[in-house]
Amino acid sequence: MRRILAIILVCALIAGVGVGCKKAEVTPTEQVVNLGGIFPMTGGSATFGSSCKNGVAMAVEEFNTAGGATVDGVKTTINTVIEDDTGSPEVGASAAQKLINQDKVIGIIGAVMSKVSLAVAPIAQAAGVPMISPTSTNAGVTLIGDYIFRACFIDSFQGTVMANYVWNTLKLKTAAVLYDNANDYNKGLAEFFKAGFEKLGGKVVSYEAFTDEATTVDYKAQLTNIKAANPEFLYLPNYYGSVALQLKQARDMGLNVPAGGGDGWDSADLVKIGGAAVEGGVFSNHFSKDDPSPKTQTFVKAYTAKYGAAPDSFAALAYDAAGLFLDAFKTAGSIKGSDIRDAMKNTSFVGISGTYKFDENRDPIKAAVILQIKNGQQTFLMTVNP
Repeated sequence: MRRILAIILVCALIAGVGVGCKKAEVTPTEQVVNLGGIFPMTGGSATFGSSCKNGVAMAVEEFNTAGGATVDGVKTTINTVIEDDTGSPEVGASAAQKLINQDKVIGIIGAVMSKVSLAVAPIAQAAGVPMISPTSTNAGVTLIGDYIFRACFIDSFQGTVMANYVWNTLKLKTAAVLYDNANDYNKGLAEFFKAGFEKLGGKVVSYEAFTDEATTVDYKAQLTNIKAANPEFLYLPNYYGSVALQLKQARDMGLNVPAGGGDGWDSADLVKIGGAAVEGGVFSNHFSKDDPSPKTQTFVKAYTAKYGAAPDSFAALAYDAAGLFLDAFKTAGSIKGSDIRDAMKNTSFVGISGTYKFDENRDPIKAAVILQIKNGQQTFLMTVNP
């Protein structure tokens, strides 16, 4: 009987301890948070997505290796979650919802194409999640709200840069334009080039449109009209895949005038697809691997060693966009979207493609470069300051 009572007493004491004692809380010494990326990993602009993914991966790896950030006394490092938008605004919007609601990202690097960023930005803005597009140059992207940033210059500057180059450097007086009227990027560049060229005294003798470069492969009707107008220059503010086809068809019909475009030309596949037809073409861009600055050359060497090819502007801008975001995150010492946003607004970040200081619309004021395809390679021609 005594033994039974003793057992009961011990059990009661254990139960009492269990009820009366509070479990000690253990404060984590390290944590990992998610950073999202939305890029066209498949489809007609897949080289853009691959370059951006690489640039972000390099920046995040360097950030984590350097110790990450300190948030409420806790060492915090970054895990990236990359989503493929396929070049589609609808797919990009779904990717943004997934990153924000399921992956609980503290920010989004992306999208690449302006039409996708215009679909993603309202979702990020409504959720209070900072978004920085590496390469979306349409002016409307950042106007969506104060959580939306970009790492690139905008189309009003880029279109005018090429208009000035054609008029002042090439000394040409007439031009033709062929553009995709279903894409905000292409339309914007076309309009700003035309306005800038005509303001200088030039004449746009043919202004031709097509719909959806992702599905269009025959441009002969528009090019026939352009050839009949006898321009001295052909402006193609489109992406590399369609530009290559347009120039092949133009050259086949004897339209051999100088040609140029914008940063959508920046892909090694331009030459792979277009061959001799794209030789001599000029385009505005954000970055040149031939920039002699030590910071740029260190990046070029590290990127080339890691990925087996030199970086293009998409890799450089994505590296800068991620680096800028992570620098702001470290400065803020917070995973709260508004804190990171405020730190980004006040940044003075020095990147590969320039020093970042944002204007009231969260657009950086940066220089452009003009590159030319020579012997199948991109060759630096000049830097144009704003």
